[in-house]
Amino acid sequence: MRVLIIEDEDLAADTLQNILMEINPNIQILDILGTVEASVTWLSKNTADLLFMDIHLGDGESFEIFQQVTVDSPVIFTTAYDQYTLKAFKNQGIDYLLKPFDEEDVRSALAKLNTIRKASEIPLQDILSTTGNKLRNRFMVKMGQQIKSVQAEDVAYFMADDKYLFLVTKDQQNYIIEETISSLEPQLNPADFFRVNRKFIINISAIKEMYKLSRNRVRILLNPSPAEGIEVIVSEERAEAFKNWLDQ
Repeated sequence: MRVLIIEDEDLAADTLQNILMEINPNIQILDILGTVEASVTWLSKNTADLLFMDIHLGDGESFEIFQQVTVDSPVIFTTAYDQYTLKAFKNQGIDYLLKPFDEEDVRSALAKLNTIRKASEIPLQDILSTTGNKLRNRFMVKMGQQIKSVQAEDVAYFMADDKYLFLVTKDQQNYIIEETISSLEPQLNPADFFRVNRKFIINISAIKEMYKLSRNRVRILLNPSPAEGIEVIVSEERAEAFKNWLDQ
């Protein structure tokens, strides 16, 4: 696989390169670029099988690249901020890694790319164009040997805990689902669901009470409530978007 890394932080670029070499020494790193301008120039003359792309670059946001040059390759976005997920999936994104990510996160993203390519004979370009737009109406979950379907409207929230993602229903049932919180977010109806931080995507109907905190943050009480000791706080980075979501 031929990979282009677009990242303006040397340490982050070196870390990603080392992770990729650890996963597969046959991966070819074509180049490491740190600006929108350099990326546009490179992509206007070259192609890659996969792009790893930081969102904040030295001269602007990487989304500007797509306005200046055609990008046909799938993109795995990397960033320290979580408010760009939907925009990422509308710009060739197949996954969205929040810094600091580790080898397991990168492996998961590469596995997702491989699954997309193998899942159908539909051209990858067509799959990518719909990845961020198809909304989930229901989820298949397991209870021991039993399999059941949970309607999206019955979901109170999704909670990431360690390496697992839990689906919690309004009637207080908990299920582990085989998704990542980043890949799940763009599949949900944005009118009903909102990702408040790295760990929680909540249904607006599950909000019981809200309290204003310092630095523009918001504490949310959910129904049903998470386990004792787990607080749901709208992060400072997501606060403005959260208020807009409530007002829509």
